[in-house]
Amino acid sequence: MTVRGKFITLEGIDGAGKSTHIGFVTDFLAARGKTVVSSREPGGTPLGEKLRELLLHEKMHLETEALLMFAARREHIAQLIAPQMALGNWVLSDRFTDASFAYQSGGRGLARAKMEALEQWVHPGLQPDLTLLFDVPLEVARERLDATRTLDKFEREQADFFERCRNEYLRRAAEDPDRMAVIDSTRSIEATRARLAEVLEKLL
Repeated sequence: MTVRGKFITLEGIDGAGKSTHIGFVTDFLAARGKTVVSSREPGGTPLGEKLRELLLHEKMHLETEALLMFAARREHIAQLIAPQMALGNWVLSDRFTDASFAYQSGGRGLARAKMEALEQWVHPGLQPDLTLLFDVPLEVARERLDATRTLDKFEREQADFFERCRNEYLRRAAEDPDRMAVIDSTRSIEATRARLAEVLEKLL
């Protein structure tokens, strides 16, 4: 019988350092014999990637935004996450439902009860086995955003928006410390990766 694979998510406000370390996490797990499938949200499937373009660049009603995020997520679970885990593979996703709570609820102000209802509808029996929450002060995150590329509509938001997003992330981490590991991403790359290795070893 195939042992179910694990589901790991990476979270944090834009510029917190997820992109810098996702390759390290993949390589760390692969070196320990795990088959790792790396994905992202919104996206991860052909339909999800089309929805991603709309979500990152089109203006829309807040509830439309939240519903589309969860529509892309439902497809992601059905087409990639659940099948890969059933094969015994480990799935690594750049963002999942914590991001919706942070951005649509914390940042934009959508009622938390609506987010909880969507979460229960879309993935009632699925939560990440581990969430790596990369946390940095807002000013550090803003400095790290690549000024040479075109920013999406979320990245163009004002500082107070990201402060609310960060606070919501930290609130969720405090509520679920067994699942969510807060990673101080202000430290050097080496120190951050040492902390990541420590957290991942516990899961292994």
